[in-house]
Amino acid sequence: MTHAAATAHHLDALDELIACPNCDALLRDRDVAWGEIGSCPRCGNVLELPRRRAMTRLLMLSVAAQILLIAAVSFPFIEVGVVGMSRSATLVDTIAAYAGGLNEPLVIGLAALIIVIPTVRFLALIYVLGPMAIGEAPARYAVPAMRIAEMARPWAMAEVFIVGVAVALVKIAGLAAVTVGPAFWALIALVIVTIFKDLFMSRLTLWKTIEARGAGAGAA
Repeated sequence: MTHAAATAHHLDALDELIACPNCDALLRDRDVAWGEIGSCPRCGNVLELPRRRAMTRLLMLSVAAQILLIAAVSFPFIEVGVVGMSRSATLVDTIAAYAGGLNEPLVIGLAALIIVIPTVRFLALIYVLGPMAIGEAPARYAVPAMRIAEMARPWAMAEVFIVGVAVALVKIAGLAAVTVGPAFWALIALVIVTIFKDLFMSRLTLWKTIEARGAGAGAA
């Protein structure tokens, strides 16, 4: 076997391997049938979970998450009343309250982590899942869009913001009358929907589906 042939054979062998995202174990890739579960033999992490109509369900969850995010931004988030006077604020008003001076980076960070990055992620997933959910080939730029969605996933931190708000509400409850608005509950629902979507989504299966249906042009 020539050196070039040996190198090509070695690269082909590497293409057949996948790494467990939980423990980094290298495993030989194999096809997992519908309804079966492909898990890591070392740590038990679920790698593949093929389910029929999975694309449709993921698309519906992504659309629902985006609608809830729009509602969280649009409607009143919280209302505070003191001595007969009350004032309501939207989520944007809550973030903008930190504006000014040295707090500008904090405002940018909050807006990015709570609004911008989740929006980018949901829209990217809708772009990727939409055509495949109706049986069509992946969109032209499905591969880069999926990569963007994956990179944005660790940085979408609406749940962290909810925890911070809950702690703040407990502290000021004795000083003023605090009422949470529709946007607060929309954000709670958004966190729940996002958790279900992430638990339901098998990323390896999704990548394989994109590749199998011919999204190679989008990666160029």
